[in-house]
Amino acid sequence: MTSSQPFTKILIANRGEIAIRIIRACRELGIKTVAVYSTADKDSLHVQLADEAILLGDAAPKESYLNVDKLIAAATQTQADAIHPGYGFLSENASFAAAVESAGLTFIGPSADSIRAMGDKAESKIAMKKAGVPTVPGFEGLETEEEYRKAAKKIGYPVLIKASAGGGGKGMRVVNEEGELAEAIEGARREALNSFGDERLLIEKYLADAHHIEFQIFGDKHGNLVHLFERECSVQRRHQKIIEETPSPLLTPELREQMGQAAVAAAKAVNYFNAGTIEFIFDPVLSTFYFLEMNTRLQVEHPITELVTGIDLVQWQIRIAAGEKFPFTQSDFHQRGHAIECRVYAEDPSNGFLPSTGKLLQFIEPRGPGVRVDSGFVTGSDVTHFYDPLLAKLIVHAEDRSAAIQRMQIALKEFIVHGVVTNIDFMQAVLAHADFAQGKVSTRWVERSMESGNLAPVQQQSAELQNLIAAALADVVFTGSKSQSAVSNETDPFNPWKQTNNYRN
Repeated sequence: MTSSQPFTKILIANRGEIAIRIIRACRELGIKTVAVYSTADKDSLHVQLADEAILLGDAAPKESYLNVDKLIAAATQTQADAIHPGYGFLSENASFAAAVESAGLTFIGPSADSIRAMGDKAESKIAMKKAGVPTVPGFEGLETEEEYRKAAKKIGYPVLIKASAGGGGKGMRVVNEEGELAEAIEGARREALNSFGDERLLIEKYLADAHHIEFQIFGDKHGNLVHLFERECSVQRRHQKIIEETPSPLLTPELREQMGQAAVAAAKAVNYFNAGTIEFIFDPVLSTFYFLEMNTRLQVEHPITELVTGIDLVQWQIRIAAGEKFPFTQSDFHQRGHAIECRVYAEDPSNGFLPSTGKLLQFIEPRGPGVRVDSGFVTGSDVTHFYDPLLAKLIVHAEDRSAAIQRMQIALKEFIVHGVVTNIDFMQAVLAHADFAQGKVSTRWVERSMESGNLAPVQQQSAELQNLIAAALADVVFTGSKSQSAVSNETDPFNPWKQTNNYRN
């Protein structure tokens, strides 16, 4: 921070691992933190780690983490100077950013105008075309079914129908032939309206075997703006990322330079500052890339960029929001080694990746050189249906890609979770696949591989054994019945287990 220490206290308008990540950054900067929580999160780790905590309301996000008035009231009540939105929830809500500033607080992120300009997919594509950034062939502002039919014929099937507002794979439909178009438009509109309150759609060419490559950009309020290289994000399910890595195994130095320049140009077109991400679709056959969208916030996968560049993105978010100049130029940054992130979800890959809920009977994170875990859960935590089922982000860093893959495989084997179903075995199968080793995983690879049976997770334990372990852990950890019996049978009077009730658990 600057010597005047402009922020003394920051309210974190989020929960879970990202709230904890921000708390840790604030601690290193000497800034106090305020956590907010819902009734479902009253015992959560982020609440325990913050200097203060404010209850917002019931578990439903609209009553808590999405309630703008309650968040600003909490910041005012605790005399916070600024609000950090994290990712998700209100992080890309222009009205929230404007409301924070109107309340005399600092929004730790871009301006409301920049969020608004890039938050609408249709409008952002128009802005990118004006800025000379390559965009996926398509059309915006269509209304009638006939207009969509003419556009689809001009583009050529397959096409993608998607919501103009929002993201996360919602309001998206792939259309392979004209007979599917009407149903796709109706379904996408309905989902877009339910998810974002906005039924507007756009149509564009669907690139079936493309890769999803994004560039981290960073700028200050003084006009300085750089990129911090790419992240390969093609391992996805339901249009949502599972595994990310950097550097991308596909990019040549020349392509990296071209895409980096395009990312900076895209951000400059909307006078962007703070952290953001320019997402591209990349066709490896033609070595062609197109602008996809911009995320006007910190990304879930930001840790891998931190590991290869050596910069703390969250701390610099705070420092830039406070008015500091970003003291680095593009030539100051280099990619060092290779980093991979696996998102550990409470979900069942064998059942359409449906979320799994329950109490974490055992949650043991891996450790070791080059291993980092960002999580908001511990043994005994409840995984509810109210929020995203992300349990942890497992991140590794090594000298090259093959070493990073091996380190991640070992770390996944050491990650122990009982009480809910997870995707750990699934990610092991992905990492062990020859296509992943060769960098051939496109955005539809998971879907196609599972349909063909070419991707089958190897279970570390049978379902029957997992159930037995869960039952035993529930008995031991939460009733103490077995540990009490074991302690009472100890014959050594000096045994430390006899001195501490239930500590054996």
